[in-house]
Amino acid sequence: MTTPFPFTAVVGQDDLRLALLLNAVSPAVGGVLVRGEKGTAKSTAVRALSALLPEVAVVPGCRFSCDPAAPDPSCPDGPHEPGPGAHRPARMVELPVGASEDRLVGALDIERALAEGVKAFEPGLLADAHRGILYVDEVNLLHDHLVDLLLDAAAMGASYVEREGVSVRHASKFLLVGTMNPEEGELRPQLLDRFGLTVEVAASREPDQRVEVVRRRLAYDDDPAGFAARWAEEEAAVRQRIVAARELLPRVRLGDGALRQIAATCAAFEVDGMRADIVMARTATALAAWAGRTDVLAEDVRQAALLALPHRRRRNPFDAPGLDEDKLDETLEQFSGDDSQGDDDPDPDGPGGGGGQPQPDDGPQSGGDASARPEAGEGGQPQASGAREQSAVRAAEPFRTKVLSVPGIGEGAAGRRSRARTEHGRTTGARRPQGALTKLHLAATVQAAAPHQRARGRSGPGLVIRRDDLRQATREGREGNLVLFVVDASGSMAARQRMGAVKGAVLSLLLDAYQRRDKVGLVTFRGSGAEVALPPTSSVDAAAARLESLPTGGRTPLAAGLLKAHEVLRVERLRDPARRALVVVVTDGRATGGPEPVALAGRAARLFAAGSVASVVVDCESGPVRLGLAGQLAGELGGTAVTLDELRADSIAGLVKGMQSRRAA
Repeated sequence: MTTPFPFTAVVGQDDLRLALLLNAVSPAVGGVLVRGEKGTAKSTAVRALSALLPEVAVVPGCRFSCDPAAPDPSCPDGPHEPGPGAHRPARMVELPVGASEDRLVGALDIERALAEGVKAFEPGLLADAHRGILYVDEVNLLHDHLVDLLLDAAAMGASYVEREGVSVRHASKFLLVGTMNPEEGELRPQLLDRFGLTVEVAASREPDQRVEVVRRRLAYDDDPAGFAARWAEEEAAVRQRIVAARELLPRVRLGDGALRQIAATCAAFEVDGMRADIVMARTATALAAWAGRTDVLAEDVRQAALLALPHRRRRNPFDAPGLDEDKLDETLEQFSGDDSQGDDDPDPDGPGGGGGQPQPDDGPQSGGDASARPEAGEGGQPQASGAREQSAVRAAEPFRTKVLSVPGIGEGAAGRRSRARTEHGRTTGARRPQGALTKLHLAATVQAAAPHQRARGRSGPGLVIRRDDLRQATREGREGNLVLFVVDASGSMAARQRMGAVKGAVLSLLLDAYQRRDKVGLVTFRGSGAEVALPPTSSVDAAAARLESLPTGGRTPLAAGLLKAHEVLRVERLRDPARRALVVVVTDGRATGGPEPVALAGRAARLFAAGSVASVVVDCESGPVRLGLAGQLAGELGGTAVTLDELRADSIAGLVKGMQSRRAA
């Protein structure tokens, strides 16, 4: 067994360590979401936490970790007789991003069902994690169907399995810890709210601290056991402090003054629902216990707010996380009360100081072309307006759009946009497996084997199954697509009011892409060429940030933009061949610069039609006289054109039918 990196040897990351320790003291806090860039010890700290947790008393032989002092009356392995029980270390169960539903919740034991003719339940990870830690690395990439199951278990403290003739309920109370890199996409709001606390982590910019990180990591890699032994005393001290804080926790007093501060803070920051108030109260109580106090102080409430509220006040993925600390301090001061200060006056340098913050250990320290050429106007005459590059304008307020989907049935990654054959979703039939069997269709398998039992000499209760009898379940769900935005940033689009509306429309579509679990990319064209402003990524907020800073000006190299987009799709198809693309071209349809720009743009557009790439042109042309160039471009692409006004209207629902009718024609 690999020796984990010691928790106390993690350098810096005070908020991360504190949030994990508070959950170790009071699992009712509700878990931790750790957000941060890659290489910031997120996973290292989480895996190290399990070694600090006290041992768990369990009923011997119970696969569901029942507490011998209060066994679950509905435990599938029960009923349990009273007894002293056994002790084992607390478990940390890791949920892989690509896990199946059966692996998470459990399922019928197929081997016993077929061989012995009995219905037996095989527990899943939710059973293994009961009274321990359930850890999800890259939790933002978790499939939606697994997120739904986690939400149910976290809300009810139990897992219910109703499938394949099995009906099972078992307790599943766990400390949910997730780590994620925001650059790879955001988390669904429903799951985000289930995490009690959240922390943002980043690599230190202090050279001395970075040196110490490297020094400790190299020492651990050279001799894990020896390195852990050097930190054993510090680990034991933290473990004892957790036990002491757990014993003190029931005696901690949360006075009316502290409760008023908690309620006022949640109201001031306009968080939804009451879960934030409850989590803050539990966190403040755990902070006091961790600090060795029996009264909750205002500093505990403040620290609890910094950990429990940032992820709950975000209204959309483009909002920056965090709290206005000046506003927080003003609210706490306004609602301060005598009973929130307690009777204790701990030494600020002792374990009670700093609102429970962990004390530092005493060991080693832990392209654009700014073209000034005139833009060709209607009729080919040069015009001065919009010729020079202009500074970026703010996007208009985003609005809700109707779904745009790719025609047909795909086989891409799970999402919420287009129809697809998936491993998870509603069962639509059965087929013979092609390659390895991944999802057994039990009824179809039994039906295929049943007529041959006498010929195969069956004599016992079980079925005689052969390879030819196995049937793979076919399922249909929704997939996420690659939504590639091709945005005209030329001088003809540069009017400030107009570009703000264009950015608002793209921002709205980006928000829709976030909700539907798509990958997004951004290609812009202006001046003398095109550039990939953002390669395909799951980070929709990164695309929004690039869009916000997008300058405009210069000529309109439409062909260059389309060719650049075509190249992006070609490369992405090699990386992720199952993910289908939807190209959204945002332009007024003009093409200027170079020889025969209109003809060249038409030839580039026909490359998309030849490749059957789904496309939509958002027509940004304005004014009383319209040339209809965007509609012509949509025809060349084999797609559909929609105006900015129509993007808001119900008529956009007809876009998909329009794309399908064009392909049928």
